[in-house]
Amino acid sequence: MPRLDQSGYTVGFAAAICVVCAVLVAGSAVALSERQGVNAELDRQRNVLMAAGEMRPGESLPPEQVTERFSSFQPVAVDLPTDREDSSFTVVGYDQRKALGSPDTSFAAPAGNGAQILRMPNKAIVYKRLATDGTLDMLVLPIEGKGLWSTMYGFLALDKDLKTVRGLTFYQHGETPGLGGEIDNPRWKALWQGRAVYDASGEPAIQVIRGRAGTATEDPHRIDGLSGATITGRGVMNTVNFWLGPEGFGPYLDTLQPGGGQ
Repeated sequence: MPRLDQSGYTVGFAAAICVVCAVLVAGSAVALSERQGVNAELDRQRNVLMAAGEMRPGESLPPEQVTERFSSFQPVAVDLPTDREDSSFTVVGYDQRKALGSPDTSFAAPAGNGAQILRMPNKAIVYKRLATDGTLDMLVLPIEGKGLWSTMYGFLALDKDLKTVRGLTFYQHGETPGLGGEIDNPRWKALWQGRAVYDASGEPAIQVIRGRAGTATEDPHRIDGLSGATITGRGVMNTVNFWLGPEGFGPYLDTLQPGGGQ
């Protein structure tokens, strides 16, 4: 029987504990991988519904109701290098953010872009809702860009004219709570509804200003700034304008207009 104060026994015991723990963690990861995938998909659906205004802030729905509401949206893969939809691409199980980690599934973002991102996915998943006559009723776009401290990930919903905001939500960021973190505040997000994203010349025109903006009718391009979070607000503005511009989804949106050729 080894003595408890022997270093060999201590090292061996520690090694055995590490092996057992590693086996348990690895086994749990494998066993729960399917459940994790299901939960990730439900979370994505919830955030699309939030941006689209189909879920109220703070509303809690069981998974089956989330899936039922989301069923009116059609996930579509957009090939960003060509600005065309790719109907042959398998959307189910695709992780757009994971795709950014490989040069085979992503490409370098334009230098000095407003969103301050380094790479863009070859395939971006957008969400279309069609009216009963088959025409486009709403489009939800994935967006990401730099705030003050973090990359902000969210969804932007556009009305059927593809020029008016239906809603905006950010589901992950690391901005300062109570300051830049107010991009999660339902009152601030509600200010985006009805804003016009393009000016008369067709250029992205959203402005997050210092102070208060007018109503969407009186002041269509401007949104109230966030007190004490100027850089975060500017980051949101630049992110939205980048993804709606010629280096983001702009050319794709043009194809969805009448006569656009999609």
